[in-house]
Amino acid sequence: MPSPLSPLPRVPLGVDGPLVGIQGLGCMGMSEFYGATDTSEASATLEQALALGVTLFDTADMYGLGANESFLAPFVKANRRRVVIATKFGYTRSVEQPDDWSLSNRPEYIRQAVDQSLLRLGIETIDLYYMHRRTPDVPLEDSIGAMEELVKAGKVRALGLCEASADELRAAHAIHPIAALQSEWSVFSRQIEQEIVPLASSLGVTIVPYAPLSRGLLTGAAFGQGLGADDFRRNFPRFQPENQAANAQLVATLDELAQARGISTAQLALAWLQTRARQLDVTAVPIPGTRRRTRLLENVEAATMALDDQEMAAIEPLAVAVQGISL
Repeated sequence: MPSPLSPLPRVPLGVDGPLVGIQGLGCMGMSEFYGATDTSEASATLEQALALGVTLFDTADMYGLGANESFLAPFVKANRRRVVIATKFGYTRSVEQPDDWSLSNRPEYIRQAVDQSLLRLGIETIDLYYMHRRTPDVPLEDSIGAMEELVKAGKVRALGLCEASADELRAAHAIHPIAALQSEWSVFSRQIEQEIVPLASSLGVTIVPYAPLSRGLLTGAAFGQGLGADDFRRNFPRFQPENQAANAQLVATLDELAQARGISTAQLALAWLQTRARQLDVTAVPIPGTRRRTRLLENVEAATMALDDQEMAAIEPLAVAVQGISL
């Protein structure tokens, strides 16, 4: 197990962005979407993550309607020189309109959003600022241009995109270097391997896989009936009753491989992701989300594991068999 004396190896975000541990922490669930949170345990998880060498902490202005940024603020400020904080703009939902999932990439909105995030986080500079989703009604020249202005103003260190297409990544990178692309990537979600990963590799863009454990499906979490009433995963097809049997069988296959190696299914999935990234010659910094120290320790231990060719071959056909993978 990594310790404060032997932290995780570090890699740069992009060509010359900040150095981060090779596994980050997704903080969304600490404030919304996965049911009630023990805030004391969540705070302890943040501290433990940093002690283990996790330095990239991921949030967004819409997580908890701003509450997630505010929750992270004391931790970020207390450890400012060690923490690389990533946040996002794009979704316009607010405390006044929590069900408004519309998007804005307008330059004036971006300028307003970054100032609000800086205020909630209590810092002067955001290390990595993502466009959470793109809206085609605003030219990339305008939205990326506005983000570039934030870099020049010292409000942002590096720029990122989320769930961008290969064409969007290429075009945005030509306007201003993109340090990181955050996209879903896991054993069960491999669409980005076709075009996006090869492009990111050629451009020197770091991939930041979110949901590397398929939103808990690869941790042994229950399907729909085991989720709380306020758990947003109830809305995802892969957790629906009609898909349970097929997906449970796929997870059982992974369970067998993990048991043969003496690790958990989640660790197998995280080790697969890092091994696959090396095969494709791209830097990856997964951000599994957790609110508990026990799960954090399990995840971090997997960050430096590698699977052999036989294990990778056994896992290869599983993604195409997943039922309900569409979001």
